[in-house]
Amino acid sequence: MIGKKMLERLNAQINEEIASSYLYLSMSGWFHTVNLPGFAAWMRVQAQEELLHAAKLFDYIVQRGGAPRLKALEAPAAKWASPLAAFEAAYKHEQHITACIHGLVEAAAAEKDHATGEMLRWFVTEQVEEEASADEVVQKLRMVKESAGGLLYLDKDLGKRTFGK
Repeated sequence: MIGKKMLERLNAQINEEIASSYLYLSMSGWFHTVNLPGFAAWMRVQAQEELLHAAKLFDYIVQRGGAPRLKALEAPAAKWASPLAAFEAAYKHEQHITACIHGLVEAAAAEKDHATGEMLRWFVTEQVEEEASADEVVQKLRMVKESAGGLLYLDKDLGKRTFGK
């Protein structure tokens, strides 16, 4: 059985992950409106991954005899000043999620909840990848600056991303 405080924390993290999906889906929609379908596809895949993260937490709670509790979500932003601004926001958001995961790891250790600590290792590793992935696009966007050709090339490259890879 999972402890009450840890259950509350994990349920809060489910909402963080679903909110992340919601944010990335909104970004995908915005990228479509500015005719960057590759960027939109990248964000759509990111939104799917975040739902997978929420499902992992949900399933873990159930497996440990807890009750998943979902809360209302706030509407995410709907537009950004530029592709760079959108990816900088995504990178900053991933840093926030990393801090949330680290807080969960610390709480699990403090509560001597070894099972939850072990489960959270996957999320720690995943967050390293999530931050690196978003930051890589930020750095590429900074390189291309206002170059339409560079932006279109990057759009084509980002469009190759598929779910599960």
